[in-house]
Amino acid sequence: MQVLITGSAGFIGSHIAEELLRRGHDVRGLDLTDGGADGNGGDVRDAATVARHLAGVDVVCHQAAMVGLGVDIMDLPGYVSTNDLGTAVLLAEMARARVTGLVLASSMVVYGEGAYECAEHGPARPLPRTAEALDAGRFEPLCTACGQPLAPGTVTESAALDPRNVYADTKVAQEHLTASWARTTGGRAIALRYHNVYGPRMPRDTPYAGVAAIFRSHLANGRAPQVFEDGAQRRDFVHVRDVAVANALAVEAVAERPAGGLRPYNVASGHPHTVGEMAHALARACGGPEPVVTGAHRLGDVRHIVASPGRAAAELGFRAQIAFEDGMAEFAAESELVS
Repeated sequence: MQVLITGSAGFIGSHIAEELLRRGHDVRGLDLTDGGADGNGGDVRDAATVARHLAGVDVVCHQAAMVGLGVDIMDLPGYVSTNDLGTAVLLAEMARARVTGLVLASSMVVYGEGAYECAEHGPARPLPRTAEALDAGRFEPLCTACGQPLAPGTVTESAALDPRNVYADTKVAQEHLTASWARTTGGRAIALRYHNVYGPRMPRDTPYAGVAAIFRSHLANGRAPQVFEDGAQRRDFVHVRDVAVANALAVEAVAERPAGGLRPYNVASGHPHTVGEMAHALARACGGPEPVVTGAHRLGDVRHIVASPGRAAAELGFRAQIAFEDGMAEFAAESELVS
């Protein structure tokens, strides 16, 4: 197949390109930062550029995005422009070119907090955590009925979407725009809701970088990782090469999806760890200083988000292969971090 990857020079996009090429597909890239002579440079928000790259394409793998939790509300226009306007332009040009297959890079952030259970009241959906509670060190979400801490569980793709920061808002909007495109055009779409992706080529030295990259940069400079809250917040860390395989499987499967619909899948390892555990694993692998738990926090962060990868296993044949310990050891040792 001829596959267009937006964001093809980025952290995840570059790994997807390699995996698709390994499987024998033809790959075309479109990336804002790619100024090479191969014609891959360009902005997904520019309709003429997108139209030129779509010629002859069978499936689009849409990775281009502004990622991470924003520094402040002044980031809002950048997120909306890159993520939502960019997606809208891409979808409009796909409709014009009659390209009917799309794999969308979505995110776990669309869920907000994960699944929770109250011992007295059963399944619960907590309110966003307040600055007052976080300042006081009360990190666990509470039951809205009785005020007691909730027990975290596992979220599935059927969970209600509940974005809790600007980045999450734009990822939900991307899914909704894609669903509207599919219904209107008879297109076929898969949304891959990535969990905490890490691995080679991960961006560094930016306030928008993922927590693994931030810890890795601290350790590379001989500094202890600074762990927010109490370090007990749970995440699913999934290696970027596993994410690339998930995308390749989705690209190969999307043509078989029912026309006019979008199907979401969690892309996760299925083996959650706390942020504190991840920091300690990196510190051990780097031979660096032990992490420091600071109690600091960011408004808009969620406490626990762990998902079931069962649907992706059953329908796409995706199962993460890279174990947490092995992946973190490789990440600690590699020097191919992108500035």
